Amino acid sequence: MKKELIMVGPPASGKGTQTKKLVAETGLKHVDTGSMLREAVAAKTEAGVIAKEYMDKGQLVPVEIVGRIIKDRLSKDDCKKGFILDGFPRSLEQAEILDNILAELDKDEDVDMKVVYFDMPIDNLIERIVNRRSCPACGAIFNVKTMTLKKDGKCDFCETELVQRADDNEETAKSRFNTYFEQTAPLIDLYEKRGNLVKVNAAGTIDEVFAALKEVIG
Repeated sequence: MKKELIMVGPPASGKGTQTKKLVAETGLKHVDTGSMLREAVAAKTEAGVIAKEYMDKGQLVPVEIVGRIIKDRLSKDDCKKGFILDGFPRSLEQAEILDNILAELDKDEDVDMKVVYFDMPIDNLIERIVNRRSCPACGAIFNVKTMTLKKDGKCDFCETELVQRADDNEETAKSRFNTYFEQTAPLIDLYEKRGNLVKVNAAGTIDEVFAALKEVIG
């Protein structure tokens, strides 16, 4: 049976970390919107060339073009047995586009499709963000409140001095979350009514959340 997982969750909910762990354990292909766009641009596909024109101008790539890129990516052989989709859809319009893509790709397929929603109270999310530090060299992310670093203020992997992103502050975080929940609430409601939605309490430790994730996806 083909397994399709769509990861949905607010910033700092930990879905990126959990997706990496799930990929390592299941072998499913992780497909994220950012990587897809970069790959399509680098490969100079028809949709990639169009996307580059918008990206070079600092503009958002139209959802129709993103949809074409996603369809091309999910059509590849490494997604035949299933995939984990991250970063799309983020609105009802995008959900409709994904519906059309999967209806075509999954024709005559036996598919187990679940939308995994990483649920966490907004106060917990804000706390995670304001305590988040990242490594400018290797990209690793740490939380100075919940994690013990090998060397204070330095990356555990390459010992580069950790930095706090300029937008990792409470005021910016609240604005981002308000926008996120406004756009995503209808999406969560849609998949819940369809019976595809499963929820994971993302407020626990990494191992606790991963155990809950494996339980709901079966």
